[in-house]
Amino acid sequence: MSVTAPKKAVILAAGFGSRLRPLTDLRPKPLVEVNGTPILHNALRNLEAVGVDEVTIVVGYRKDAIQYACGSRFGGLEINYVESSVFDRTGSAYSLWLARDALLAGDCYLLEGDVFFEQDALRYLLMGDAANVAAVAPFDPSMEGSAVVLSSDGLISEVRLKQTAANLVSGGPALFKTVNLIRFSGSALRAMIVPTLNDLIGSGATKAYTEELLAHLIEQRGLQLAAARCDDLRWYEIDSTEDLQVAERIFST
Repeated sequence: MSVTAPKKAVILAAGFGSRLRPLTDLRPKPLVEVNGTPILHNALRNLEAVGVDEVTIVVGYRKDAIQYACGSRFGGLEINYVESSVFDRTGSAYSLWLARDALLAGDCYLLEGDVFFEQDALRYLLMGDAANVAAVAPFDPSMEGSAVVLSSDGLISEVRLKQTAANLVSGGPALFKTVNLIRFSGSALRAMIVPTLNDLIGSGATKAYTEELLAHLIEQRGLQLAAARCDDLRWYEIDSTEDLQVAERIFST
């Protein structure tokens, strides 16, 4: 490893998870279980395994359940909480802005609280010498959501929102799905990312998503975000009961 592994991480875990009802009627999405393991516990164990010692979790919907399930310490991790009181009417970029003090503290992993993944995805973010890296995997016809286009030198050159199988046209550029695991350098967080978040939220764009923030950073602010290809790894973003069934199949062995 030629880069320093971050000691800190931020996990966005404030949302409703409305497409997972009735599973999320009484519990927040990050505590939904894949084969008996809560999504959030899997993330925390993986972060601890790669050397993280402090995690900030942005909570909102049923925040008490997350605080009870994770506590102030989880294994060897110190857990801090940032609360969003407006989680029902703001986007993930607003949750990220709420955690800006943690982002200003130095190198940091950023995770969305609905991704079940194997530990090596975080290790892949540490390979190579790029300062800022996002995990990606080929966008397949079963997926929907944000996709990225890669340049010939392995950087993310474009973020495309709301993609589906229909966008996988022959002759077009290869599309990759963001796994929603990112490693940011302290210098990029201080100089570019947090100031851009401040501008975004200050302008009233409180419903923006982190993907829109990334698109702006890459296309307008010149952020160089390398792609860590996770083609051979197991992971799944869980938004719906169908997603949960797929994730349980993927991780059943």
